[in-house]
Parts: sequence; structure tokens; C-alpha cells
Amino acid sequence: MVELDIQIPTTFDPFAEAEEFGRTGTKDYVHIRIQQRNGRKSLTTVEGLKQELSSDKILKSLKKFCCNGNVVHDKEQGKIIQLQGDQRKKVAHFLVNAGIVKKEQIKIHGF
Repeated sequence: MVELDIQIPTTFDPFAEAEEFGRTGTKDYVHIRIQQRNGRKSLTTVEGLKQELSSDKILKSLKKFCCNGNVVHDKEQGKIIQLQGDQRKKVAHFLVNAGIVKKEQIKIHGF
């Protein structure tokens, strides 16, 4: 039998370099996601807002022109705002116009 000199590639972690510096890049962004519930129902989540901002006041302002929602407290993610329906563009527009975040800091996920 002939032995072949084969090198097995190791796994590559693209975020390993960022973790060395203590940041992975996701802390600077506000993530707006949509989650499908059942049928045509959906849920919009907003996470990554700064801790010093009042999520309750932001939710109250969103509920005036948008829809119903609530604030969920998560151990890893912090405070997450949940809204009924697909409100991604409305929420992004509100956050930019209110001066809460810059347009470059918003990441919209979904469909």
C-alpha cells in the first residue's frame, strides 16, 4: 500500500481575531428581526439598544403610531422590545428620526 500525505483542514473561526480584542462587533448595532408566529402572524424584535436608554419610553412612543408590544428581559441580550406584526421599517425610521441610533448602526434581519 502507498501512504498518502494528506492534510486535514482545521476549522476556521472568522470571529477568533475579534474575540481576542474583547469585542465581536455585534454590540455596536441595533438588530431588528422578524419572527414568524403562526399563519400570517409575525413578531418584530428590537435588541441591542444601549442600557442607559429607557426601553419602556421607547416602547410607549412606538405604541402610539405603530402597534402593541412589550419589553422582555433576557439574561444574555438584555432588554428586548417585541412588537406585533412586521414593523421593521417603521421601527428603523423611528429610531433614526428620534436620534436614538444612526442609520449605519441598524441591522434589519428577516425574509
